[in-house]
Amino acid sequence: MGPPSRRHYLDGASSAPLRPAVRGAVLAALEVADGDPSRLHHEAMSARAVLEEARSDVATAFGARPREVVFTASASEAIAMAVRGARAADPDGVVITTAVEHSAVSATAAATGDTEVVDVDAEGRVDADALADRIERCLAAGRSVALVAVQAANHELGTIQPIDAVVAHTRRLGVRSLVDAAQSAPWTGIDFGGSGADFCAISGAKLGAGGGTGTLLIRRGVRVPPLVLGGHQERSRRAGVESTIGAAALAAAAVHATDECELVGDRVAGLTTTLRAELAGIEGLEILGPAEPARRLPHITSVSLPDLEPQPVLIGLDQRGVAVHSGSSCSSEALDPSPVLAAIGADAEHGLRFSLHWASDEEDVRAAVSALHQVVTELRSLRT
Repeated sequence: MGPPSRRHYLDGASSAPLRPAVRGAVLAALEVADGDPSRLHHEAMSARAVLEEARSDVATAFGARPREVVFTASASEAIAMAVRGARAADPDGVVITTAVEHSAVSATAAATGDTEVVDVDAEGRVDADALADRIERCLAAGRSVALVAVQAANHELGTIQPIDAVVAHTRRLGVRSLVDAAQSAPWTGIDFGGSGADFCAISGAKLGAGGGTGTLLIRRGVRVPPLVLGGHQERSRRAGVESTIGAAALAAAAVHATDECELVGDRVAGLTTTLRAELAGIEGLEILGPAEPARRLPHITSVSLPDLEPQPVLIGLDQRGVAVHSGSSCSSEALDPSPVLAAIGADAEHGLRFSLHWASDEEDVRAAVSALHQVVTELRSLRT
């Protein structure tokens, strides 16, 4: 088997390719962003101008005020800031999450205090009323609720959560809320001002801004202590010299993702429909998550191959020029079951995730399906 003529990247849910507009914004920022934005000389003021223009663009793209935008290095950092900040405001309070949250939420919540986990249905969707009932039972038992953290859409299944109903319940009950929009932001858009949420975490990597970029939107009037002490940057919410380059990259990606959201989403949804139909023809393969397109994000398809271990499948696909991800955490020594798949009662040890991105095309889909057919056939033949 010779080297593939072209790579086919179907791991956009981890990190999308850099958008052309981001490259331009970064190059432009490099021309003027040499100084520390916190200083008072010319170089600093030039850097400050880049930073604040980026902040304004991010705010506009996501329906927030510029002062509500805190630049971070990732959505994981943004989540940690929100969860730990809510804990600081209510040290004895419980954090309520769902059984399918990203580990950035579940691990931080569990590491910092009491946590309540609400189950989901077979598609990975939480019942907003059941979550509200859990809040009310905690409050009735004399337990305060420091935070309710729910993702807007799931990172493995693509399941869209009833986030508007969830936030409406938290506001009615006087509880703070965190929306993890890392996966949904490029596809459904965000109106932070209209959402009612107190926090919203966004990943630049998923938007096509590159790694090391992200933001936490913090509703005006909500106070959170910084994770890192030592400076007054980001209105005393994140110490350290700001990355003007990262901010410019995030802003460019946010603006373009928002402008192209509907057009790109419709195109990618069509590709995903084709992908799911073709994958369904592979013997023994089960497609997981919502079948109804309106109930899931347009770019994610998770499947299970119960008779094959994920690692050799991933390696075989990679050798054929196709990059995908396993729902489990792969390393050279261990393969951990996926908590998300376990939560919906699916095979948690044999999942694969195919996720498209803003630049995906029909050739990517054809190559992925063809490669998986070859790999599955080859691996199964080794057992006979």
